[in-house]
Amino acid sequence: MHKLFPASLALALAAPACALAAPPSPATSSPSTSSSGAASDLAALRQEIDALRTAYEARLQAMEQRLKAAEAAAAATPAAAPAVAGNATTAPVANVPPPAVSAAGGGANAFNPAISLILSGLYTRTSKDPENFAITGFQLPGDAEVGPGTRGLSLAETELGLSASIDPWWRGAAAIALHPDNEVSVEEAFVQTTALGNGFSLKAGRFFSGVGYLNPQHAHTWDFVDNPLAYQAMLGTQFGDDGLQLNWLAPTDQYLELGAEVGRGRSFPGTDTSRNGAGMVALTAHTGGDIGASHSWRAGLSLLHAKAADQELDAIDAVGNAVTNAFSGKTRVWIADAVWKWAPNGNATRTNFKLQGEYLRSTRDGDLVYDVGNTDSSGSFRVVQSGWYLQGIWQFMPGWRVGLRTERLDAGSPRFDGSALAFGDSTFHPHKNSLMLDYNPSEFSRVRLQFAQDHSRDGVTDNQFFVQYQMSLGAHGAHSY
Repeated sequence: MHKLFPASLALALAAPACALAAPPSPATSSPSTSSSGAASDLAALRQEIDALRTAYEARLQAMEQRLKAAEAAAAATPAAAPAVAGNATTAPVANVPPPAVSAAGGGANAFNPAISLILSGLYTRTSKDPENFAITGFQLPGDAEVGPGTRGLSLAETELGLSASIDPWWRGAAAIALHPDNEVSVEEAFVQTTALGNGFSLKAGRFFSGVGYLNPQHAHTWDFVDNPLAYQAMLGTQFGDDGLQLNWLAPTDQYLELGAEVGRGRSFPGTDTSRNGAGMVALTAHTGGDIGASHSWRAGLSLLHAKAADQELDAIDAVGNAVTNAFSGKTRVWIADAVWKWAPNGNATRTNFKLQGEYLRSTRDGDLVYDVGNTDSSGSFRVVQSGWYLQGIWQFMPGWRVGLRTERLDAGSPRFDGSALAFGDSTFHPHKNSLMLDYNPSEFSRVRLQFAQDHSRDGVTDNQFFVQYQMSLGAHGAHSY
């Protein structure tokens, strides 16, 4: 702003010079009369310049005072780092909440939360009945949300989100899921600190665990209609819990974030019980950065430890009969994840490419009651299972993306002392390949086509075709890296 005064003064001083250089007055005027008139005009112009300069300086001082007041008010409000958009290729950063909103100047709406609604619909066509879906070699709860879902047209999961700053120290958020069968569930509802300092952030309530790469993400941010088989078989599609989460973002140029969680352990691979202690503990570590102007990456390692008590699991015995077993014990799931993104000179608006993959390894150790209500054979049980997926997403022109995902599971060889017929020795490895094409007219709308060839069941090939739409209404924050 200080540069405006010299420029204004130069223009003002140039005006009288131009006036003196103007053509002389008509011949009827005498030289003495013209000279006195010019002197009078020059004096008047100088007085006007002095008046303009005085007024300008007064306005400049007033603006400087307003700027100092605004800076002081901003310093009193805790700053927040912006989240990284999902298609950006800059270095990954932590999900830092927005600063508290001041009521001054905002009226009554300054205290209203940001509201968003994700509308999603789906058409599903499968060659095999989804009611019979299973993953050979993997025991899952009867209410696990796995498989392609219901056939035909359906209202897919719709998400209502609310978030707001509570005060300069806390923010709150909730995500309420509206399911196709008219049921309502709370996916997330938590409070989170905004001013702990030193890179620390504490979250309390219900939330998706930070383990792995896909698990913390809501379904509408996935690049495919469904989550990979490894997530379905070892995390029940997505692991969420009630508890506490502490994250620390290191003050280094290299992105490094460490996290620890303790929770109730209410969902698979844990069970919801009335225990006083924790039923789940999780540890996470992620690092990443940029490689030149066009490349960025992130990699991590996570551990989830969950307890189960009389957990009812659907299974297939050695001769192909459906049975229900009950497991009590501990489950440890290790997850290694990596993501690499490319966009020319960091500009992902026209073309970009994302390659991501995860490897999951689950160890279940405890006691099992086989064929509850019938055989009721009990004994010690242990099994080590694993799975992985690899997918690539290429935006080949603005708004258009194509993706390919391949995945595979290893059910392991269970050791059970109760019955030799409980589990058969199978060399079958469940696997699946998916091809996706989606069109995004804007960042708020998406239409997706997906074809998958699913070999989750031994000797069964299920051809799955999906048409999906997703529409975002209202305020919605940026997604994580």
